Amino acid sequence: MTITGHAAGRPRDPEVDRRITQAAVALFGEAGWAGFSLEAVARRAGVGKASIYLRWQTKEQLLTDALAAQVANVTDGDTGTLRGDLVHLARQLLELYVGDTNPAVLRLGVEAATIPGVAQRWAELRESQVMAARAMVRRGIRRGDVPADTSVTLLLDTLCGGVLMHVISTPAPLRDQLVADADGYANRIVDFLLRSVLDTGALDTGTPTGTGTG
Repeated sequence: MTITGHAAGRPRDPEVDRRITQAAVALFGEAGWAGFSLEAVARRAGVGKASIYLRWQTKEQLLTDALAAQVANVTDGDTGTLRGDLVHLARQLLELYVGDTNPAVLRLGVEAATIPGVAQRWAELRESQVMAARAMVRRGIRRGDVPADTSVTLLLDTLCGGVLMHVISTPAPLRDQLVADADGYANRIVDFLLRSVLDTGALDTGTPTGTGTG
C-alpha cells in the first residue's frame, strides 16, 4: 500500500518509512492512543525525530498512514466454491487478528472512533471485510452451494464472530498453537458452519445486522 506522508523535500527512504510505520502500529497496539506520540515512535523505530517530522506533521497523520501501510484489507477470493471462499476469508481474518498487527487491530475496534482520521481507516478495513464476505456468499447462493434463502447476515456473523472469539479467548500460552493451527481451524469452522446451514435447509432470516445484508 502507498504511504501518503504529507511532507515534501529530499527523496524518501522506503526502509525508513517501513521502520517508522511498523513502529507506529506496534506502539499503538501496546500503548493505545493515550501512549502514542511522534517522539515515542521515533525512539522505537531507531530514527531521529527529524525523520518523523519531515514526513508527518501530526500523530494522527502518522498513525493513519501507518495503518494503511501495515494492516491489509480483507480481499475477495473466488476459489470456485463457497467453502473455498469462506476458508480464504477465515484465513485472512485469522492473519488479521493473530499476526504482527493483531494488538493494533484489536485496539482499533475500541478506540478508532475517537481518533481523527483513524476512524476512516477503521471504516475502510471493516468495509473491505463486509464487501468481500458478501460477494463470496452471494456467489455461493447463485451457484447453489447453499439454499437461496440462506441469511447472508447470520452466516457471516457466525463465521467472522467465531474467528474473533476464538482468537480473543485463546490463552496467551496457547497463542503459538493457535497460529500453527490457523489453516486447520479455518477449515474446521467453515465445515461446521456449512453443515449447519445445509442440515437446516437455510439459516433463519431476520433483521439484517452485522456483516451481511439479508
